[in-house]
Amino acid sequence: MFGLQPSFIKQVYMKQVLTLIFILLLQQASAQNPAYAKLLQYYNSQKNFNGAVLVATKGKVDLLSSKGISSRQLGARINTRSKFKIASITKTFTAVMILQLMEAGKLNLNATIGQYFPAYTGEGRDRVTVEHLLTYSSGIPNCESYMDDAVYGMPVSIDSFIIKYCSGKPDTIPGSRFSYNNGDYIILGKIIEKITGKTFAENLQQRILDPLGLRNSGMLYSSDIIPGLVSSYVYNDSLKTFNADKPYYIENYFSAGAMYSTVEDLLTFDQAIFTYKLLKKQTVDLMLTPHPALGNVGLGFWISDGYGALDTPFAYRPGGIYGSSANWIHVIGANRTIIVLSNTDAANLFEMSQQLYAIPKGH
Repeated sequence: MFGLQPSFIKQVYMKQVLTLIFILLLQQASAQNPAYAKLLQYYNSQKNFNGAVLVATKGKVDLLSSKGISSRQLGARINTRSKFKIASITKTFTAVMILQLMEAGKLNLNATIGQYFPAYTGEGRDRVTVEHLLTYSSGIPNCESYMDDAVYGMPVSIDSFIIKYCSGKPDTIPGSRFSYNNGDYIILGKIIEKITGKTFAENLQQRILDPLGLRNSGMLYSSDIIPGLVSSYVYNDSLKTFNADKPYYIENYFSAGAMYSTVEDLLTFDQAIFTYKLLKKQTVDLMLTPHPALGNVGLGFWISDGYGALDTPFAYRPGGIYGSSANWIHVIGANRTIIVLSNTDAANLFEMSQQLYAIPKGH
């Protein structure tokens, strides 16, 4: 009697595995509310949405889907594992690492820039605190006020960037007024480096990405070739056309906006925050404490008691760089998460997120 060849056994095994995966995917698709598919089709066909979407309750996925084109040159499609530039969602990663250092006793939120970054030359050195930076209330002039967004159009080391664009004289009393500024979070990234003696990228990898197994996330540099990273496009509403985003050095955004990720990796990060795997509960409570005088900003999030279809308290973190856009909402009491990533600026992702939230409620 002849024995079965190993290659034949391997083929049968692989066929069984692929069949099982196919069945599981069908089960997942059939379990999703058909209203989700209808909404995504509407936003794709009528609002030019191109991107990936994830909705989850207590970490369990209710919807994982994608629509649109990842490369208009190649005609390639976006899928649920496509990688996107997540822009200012990077700031929440930065805020978490600052708070980890606080928990470790290595940083005080009320200490000034100069205590942790002695080489900082701006007049806010001994006036602006870490908390002022976290809440965009440093009063330091917006780094983009020097050359608009052209500050990202040339390669500059982060030390030089801070000296040139993040060291102006505070034009308001620190802590008194909200003024959104990438520079505040770029300084925070440098503070992380100074305290730890490691690069921001090393801290990110060791403190968040590796512990959580986020293998599809990381810092992005303009020279990088990242498999699965979508191209970005700017929508011309008057002409109804898409154009490639203009060349820029994303590394200049540093700890304020230079990361890429996927919707699934961001859900893992979301759950690690809100189930206290990265920070203690009292620290997460601090993150979620709104500052009414500063536009209800928290630490790394904005906090709302409810808005529109989102009729319950939630934390949110939007982001956008040229054609790349992102929206992350966490409904606090229900532990419900909505993440929408796009490689265009055509669709209103916050509006879309509200409607995704409302679907299970039948609204």
